[in-house]
Amino acid sequence: MRWLSLSSTLKGGCRLYSCASKISDLRTLPSFAEIEAIQTKVRGRNTNWQSSASMTQRTDLLLHVRMEDPRTNQATLSCGTLKPPPNASFIPTFVKEMESLSQLITTHHWGTHFVNSTPPMYGLAQCFQDLSHTDCLLCYAASRTKIPRCLPFLSATIFLDGCYLRYDNYSFYQQPTDPSRDAVICSSSSKHELENEDRMEFVKNVGFAIRNVTKAAVDNGGFGVAQVKGSVYALAQCWKTVGRDGCRACLEKGGEAVRGCAPKKEGRALNAGCYLRYSTEKFYNDEEQAEHMADHGHGLSVSRGIIIAAVLAAAAFILLSLFAAYAGYAKLVQIKQERSGVGLASISINKYSSLKFKYETLEKATDYFNSSRKIGQGGGGSVFKGTLPNGKTVAVKRLIYNTRQWVDDFFNEVNLISGIQHKHLVKLLGCSIEGPESLLVYEYVPNKSLDHFLFDKNKVRILTWNERLNIIVGTAEGLAYLHEGSTIRIIHRDIKSGNVLLDENLSPKIADFGLARCFAADQSHLSTGIAGTLGYMAPEYLVQGQLTEKADVYSFGVLVLEIVSGKRNSTFRQDWDDSDSLLHKVWKLYISNDLARAIDPCLRDDFPAEEASRVLQIGLLCTQASVALRPSMAEVVAMLTNKERVAVPNQPPFLNATGSSTINRSSYSANSSISNALTKVEASCTSTESSSMRSSYGDLKNRTSFAQ
Repeated sequence: MRWLSLSSTLKGGCRLYSCASKISDLRTLPSFAEIEAIQTKVRGRNTNWQSSASMTQRTDLLLHVRMEDPRTNQATLSCGTLKPPPNASFIPTFVKEMESLSQLITTHHWGTHFVNSTPPMYGLAQCFQDLSHTDCLLCYAASRTKIPRCLPFLSATIFLDGCYLRYDNYSFYQQPTDPSRDAVICSSSSKHELENEDRMEFVKNVGFAIRNVTKAAVDNGGFGVAQVKGSVYALAQCWKTVGRDGCRACLEKGGEAVRGCAPKKEGRALNAGCYLRYSTEKFYNDEEQAEHMADHGHGLSVSRGIIIAAVLAAAAFILLSLFAAYAGYAKLVQIKQERSGVGLASISINKYSSLKFKYETLEKATDYFNSSRKIGQGGGGSVFKGTLPNGKTVAVKRLIYNTRQWVDDFFNEVNLISGIQHKHLVKLLGCSIEGPESLLVYEYVPNKSLDHFLFDKNKVRILTWNERLNIIVGTAEGLAYLHEGSTIRIIHRDIKSGNVLLDENLSPKIADFGLARCFAADQSHLSTGIAGTLGYMAPEYLVQGQLTEKADVYSFGVLVLEIVSGKRNSTFRQDWDDSDSLLHKVWKLYISNDLARAIDPCLRDDFPAEEASRVLQIGLLCTQASVALRPSMAEVVAMLTNKERVAVPNQPPFLNATGSSTINRSSYSANSSISNALTKVEASCTSTESSSMRSSYGDLKNRTSFAQ
């Protein structure tokens, strides 16, 4: 790579902002993070270089000096066509994205980063695995300062022969191919003016090389090199985010395209999820050589030290000029503040050293987040099944947040769950915060969440009355422990069927504490931003933002009615041809002594009528509009276990327009009404469905999964 002389570029001097236009050819200099990493490496290898030349001489030595090849040759630069809205702070967002990726490249050779802005920005940077650490930094420095040529477009992709950089306004991380962007580039010259027979041999060798390098990359975590008869050399690199299957799909498509380049000397396939290249000359480093250079400083000669020293002397002024032109000092301060938040959080997690996992360990445990390992998807990210080196099976939650709010939610969940232990609460085993994305590690729960059973017409038959009651009681016990049993009082804020996991015995475990909040014993309520799931949120919390443990009680009441009825609160109206929600419908049936119609018809006569009535009545008690009328979770557990008499609900879930809400009822028994109504609903579940139920149960025993 050729570096221009700073003294010649800035000859005659310039003002801060006008210099930005003169230094466009020097924008391949490293960022501060990259400079610091290189400087540390230089100090560790050479201490006498300063006496070899004056500063002016060192600066001029930048010209025409050849370094070890970081492969910064530009294969392609592709810009999008959409531009941000006029009022968007797009350039500061771009600067933030590039700096964040710099940090990840410096520490991990690759990384992804998301900026939650308007429009959002997703970024991915990755060096090829055979590059040394120093060459990786230099390659990324080149790519990050060439890609601004696409500004202010919302997306851009740059392929260098040693690294890759992309930003876009949507999450492209798991996209192996993109017909609108994928490209193949063939060299202009052929191998030789060969005879037809030799030409065919060369084309065949290219095919062998591509096939071999594809297999090597898929089997080796996304990177591979190959050579055939010393005449064809090939390299394949997949992005870490596409997984094994995505890597194979990308390279197979790229390989098919690049075969068409033969008998040209070189060919490159540049796809959304990978890079593939063949050549008649060896252009890559052996992995052992790259590791040796990174670990022992091989190649950090005096000349390289001189070059880097001059770069260090010039980089501060140049980068300050660029940042001043792009964003201004105030925005940089904000970025630093956000980073400091992550840093403080990182320090705090060190106190829980037993919770720390290496990113590489979890990456390998999930087969590099292979799509076949994905077992759940939640609002905070995807969940993958993983197997640790000791053989233990875990669930790894891959978080998608990368903002200050993400920092708060992440460490909120870590600190909360790590301090509580209960048989009906999912156990947090640890986390990883040092990789390109943050990960949470949970105990593996062998069945999916409750909603996958409750709202599936085949799987719901597996849930007998006893199993449904056990799920209700277990969930109530877990919530009671959160509210009163642990050393800290916790409000979950997002109790719903999707956050109740089922183990191998269909016993419940409450999961997903990312929205949970602590409260002191002397606090009546918390004022907080609204977060949760519509349909499960208490009216006082939804309307006024006032949060108490009774908000969880309300959500639990909705869950109880869903479990007994087998219907979602949000979709109940479709089945009953009524505009009422599930809560209102059950309330009306309660008033009219017709609760049998609210019970899942698939239960048939497989439940005690009086007990079913009690449970529905408890659900209505929990969903009363007035906070004061709702029982505590400890009282709910006592009622469910027949240790306490079930009170009479006096208020519907929401007050009506007239304000009339109370009823005068001292007791209620549904034995007769349930018995009389069974024949009406029995036809909904046929004997054919019963046989499929047994089949479904057999299938379930062979499936294990985890959902958030």
